[in-house]
Amino acid sequence: MKPPVEYRIRPSRPGAHLFEVSCTVLEPDPGGQGFSLPAWIPGSYMIREFARNIVRIEALADDKPCVLEKVDKHSWRTPALRGVKKLAVRCEIYAWDLSVRTAHLDTTHGFFNGTSVFLAVEGRTDAPCAVTIDRPEGVQYADWALITTLPPAEGVSTGRCDFGRFVAPDYDALIDHPVEMGRFARAHFEAGGVTHEIALTGRQDCDVERLCSDLARICAWQIELFGAPAPVTYYAFLVMVVGEGYGGLEHRASTALLCSRADLPWKGMEGLPDGYKSFLGLCSHEYFHTWNVKRIKPAAFTPYDLTRENHTRLLWAFEGFTSYYDDLALVRSGVIGVDDYLALLGKNLSAVMRGSGRLKQSVAESSFDAWTKYYRQDENAPNAIVSYYAKGALIALALDVQLRAGSAGRCSLDDVMRLLWQRHGCTGVGVPEDGIFAAVREVGGEGLGTRLARWLRQAVEGCEDLPLAKLLKSMGVVLEATPAGAAPVLGLKLAPGAGEPRVASVYDDGAAQAAGVSAGDVLLALDGIRIASAKALDDLLVRRLAGEKARLHVFRRDELMAFTLELGEAPADKYVLSLTPRAGAAAVALRRGWLGS
Repeated sequence: MKPPVEYRIRPSRPGAHLFEVSCTVLEPDPGGQGFSLPAWIPGSYMIREFARNIVRIEALADDKPCVLEKVDKHSWRTPALRGVKKLAVRCEIYAWDLSVRTAHLDTTHGFFNGTSVFLAVEGRTDAPCAVTIDRPEGVQYADWALITTLPPAEGVSTGRCDFGRFVAPDYDALIDHPVEMGRFARAHFEAGGVTHEIALTGRQDCDVERLCSDLARICAWQIELFGAPAPVTYYAFLVMVVGEGYGGLEHRASTALLCSRADLPWKGMEGLPDGYKSFLGLCSHEYFHTWNVKRIKPAAFTPYDLTRENHTRLLWAFEGFTSYYDDLALVRSGVIGVDDYLALLGKNLSAVMRGSGRLKQSVAESSFDAWTKYYRQDENAPNAIVSYYAKGALIALALDVQLRAGSAGRCSLDDVMRLLWQRHGCTGVGVPEDGIFAAVREVGGEGLGTRLARWLRQAVEGCEDLPLAKLLKSMGVVLEATPAGAAPVLGLKLAPGAGEPRVASVYDDGAAQAAGVSAGDVLLALDGIRIASAKALDDLLVRRLAGEKARLHVFRRDELMAFTLELGEAPADKYVLSLTPRAGAAAVALRRGWLGS
C-alpha cells in the first residue's frame, strides 16, 4: 500500500491574499518525483491554468533544499532522489478570485477548491490523502470557523466547523470538497435521512428558517426521486453573499454558491420574488448534480484527466437534464405553484428562441465544444452557439412529455434517471456516448422506447426547433408566442449596467447588423436625441413604428459614426404557457403525474 500524501494549508497572509500550501511525500520516486496542479475544475469546462496563481514554489528532500524543475505550465519534477525518505514541496498561492471555481482570501474570509491549491503527486493520485487546515495567525482570527464536507481524521477531536486534520481516500476525493473559513451564519436541516448545513458568508438578513424549510422540501423530493438512501450522509451549501452575483459549482457532498443579497428570503417576505425563485433553482440544480454528473458520469470523465480538456457530446444530458429538473423539483416539492413553474419554462424557452445560434449548432456539438465556445463566449455567441443547459432542458421536457403521453403515464424521464443511477451511478461505470439513447429505449420499451431513442438522437444532433406547442397539448398546457413589447427593435443587445449604453451583441438579420452597427459601439443619439441609457433608448423606440427610417450616431473606439437603419418589427419571441381551460381527464391525469397534485 502506498503511503498517504500529507498536505497542509494555511492562510499565511490574508491581507495579501496568500495561502501557504505544502505537500509531503514519503518514499518518493527515486528516479525523480513529479507534481502538477490541475488545469481545470470538474463541472466548469474550461482550461483555467490554476498554476498561474503560484507565486513561489520550492522542494525539500529530507528537509534539505532540492532542485524542482518546471516541466510545463502546470508541472514540476525533481531530479533523482536515491535514498530520500521524505520529499516536501511548499508553495505560496495567490487567491483573489471571488468565484465558485477557484480560491479567495482576505481578512474577512477564506475559500478554496482543492484544484486551486493541492498539487497532484505523480504516481500517487490513488493513495490516501490527509490535509491539515490551519487558522490564520493573530487574535483577529481567533473566532474564525471552518466548514467543509471533508471527513475529519479519525481520533482527532475536530468537527465540520473546526480547523484541524481531514482525510480523503484519494486525490480525486481530496479536491472535491471545497472549504469555507471565516465568520459565517450557519443553519441546518434534515431531509431524506441526510443532515444538511448552510453557511452564509457576507452581510445578509436572510430568513434562514424559511430558506431551510424550502430547501428541505426540495432535497427530500430529489432523494425520493432517485431512491433512499442518498449517496451522502452530510451535505453543505457554501453560500457567498454579495451585492450582485450568481453562480454555483457542484461537488460530491456540497456545493459552492454565489448569490445576490437581494435574492435571499427575509423576515416578513410575502410570496416568492423572482430573485428567490432563481436562488432556489440554483440550489436545486447543484443538489441534483449529487447524482447526475458527480456519480452518473460520462465515460469521458471516468476518470477525469485534469491536465487537458475531457471532451464528451453528452453535456446536454448531464447539465441540460439537470436544468430541467432544477425547477421541476420546485413545483413537485410544493415550494412553487404550477403557474410559477410554467412562467419559468416560458422564460427558458424565450431565451433559447432569441438566439439564432440554435439553428447552427446542435446541443451535442455545444457539449463537445464547451471548452472553446460555451465557456469562452464572445459578442457573436447569440448568433453562433446554443446553450446545452437551456436547450438541453427543453429536450428533457419534450422527452419527458412524450414518454408520459406515449405510455399513458406508466413511464417518464424519472424512470430513465433511476435506471442511469442504478446502472452507472451506483456502479461507477461511465455512461457511454450512446448510453442515454439506450436507457430511453429500455425504459420506453420496444415500440415507444425505440421511437423516442431515435427522436432524441435527432433532437440532440440536429438544429431543428422542438415541437413543444404540439407536445404540451397532451398535458393540457397551451404554449403561445407573442412579441415582448409593442416598440420596434434595433436588433442588438446592450451590455448590462448603468453606464454608457454599449452594444454587447448584434443579432443576425436585424436592423443594426444590416446598417453596420457593431459590438462595442457606444450609442449616442437616435435621430438627434441623446441616448443616455438603455431606458432612454426604449423611451425613444416606443414612439416609433416598425419600418420607419432612423439615424443612429455611435462612437466606435474614438471615431464618431452615423448609420441609417430601418426599425425592425418586434419578433414574437416571448413564450407564455398556461393551463388549457376544461382540459380532458386524460390530459389532467398526465399533467398531475408530471407536475404533481
